[in-house]
Amino acid sequence: MDRAPRLAVWKFASCDGCQLTFLDCEDELLSVAARVEIAYFLEASSAPGPGPYDLSLVEGSITTPEDLERIRHVRRVSKRLVTIGACATAGGIQALRDFADVKEFAAVVYARPDYIATLDRSTPVAAHVPVDFELRGCPPDRHQLLEVISAFLAGRRPVVPAHSVCVECKARGNACVMVAHGTPCLGPVTQAGCGALCPTFNRGCYGCFGPMESPNHASLNHWMRGLGMSTPELVRIYRTYHATTEPFRRAAEEAQESGEEE
Repeated sequence: MDRAPRLAVWKFASCDGCQLTFLDCEDELLSVAARVEIAYFLEASSAPGPGPYDLSLVEGSITTPEDLERIRHVRRVSKRLVTIGACATAGGIQALRDFADVKEFAAVVYARPDYIATLDRSTPVAAHVPVDFELRGCPPDRHQLLEVISAFLAGRRPVVPAHSVCVECKARGNACVMVAHGTPCLGPVTQAGCGALCPTFNRGCYGCFGPMESPNHASLNHWMRGLGMSTPELVRIYRTYHATTEPFRRAAEEAQESGEEE
């Protein structure tokens, strides 16, 4: 009898929310456990099994020299490596440090900042090792996470939507919060996956799932300014979760440039 594929789940700089999404799969998790050996998952078990692993799910960004060495080890012992969540795929909220002085932060927070070993930037896993697939979200959608695991078990590419949150809003019959209420919303440029959670409750999208396939951020920036958003506010919304992704990085820079011209 062939052995079951071995699954590992790893944590780096993060809040554990992505791992909790996996645990929250509940009934579906039993089906996953029946098909794979969950060999390493410290959030769920204190008995880690040694590698190699057929599939590794990685949560969290790379922020310390130790992280850098450990992610290289994870890549070496993993046949397939999938990053899950905004931190692992784009640096996460902690990537806000990339636009400030990290040494100043450490001096303010810690009594002995000289004891703190940290990198100057918070970077996605793909900046350091090859990644087989990136699953976005803060946290990722549980159904998309199960789809990723199922796809790799079946030897196929995961099927994850590339369209915007606006499509999900239309599917739920939501009135557009920008048009109906004048609420700033990143839905037109953000990848679907959340089920339009925030707009459903009359709140603008915060961009938790990062940029959609072909975002028109120039048009959205124009709309946002028309709703009264200042340049600092506009820059901040693009840098909240996925600051290092090329579309959102460029959108923030263009917002700054256009603000300086006014």
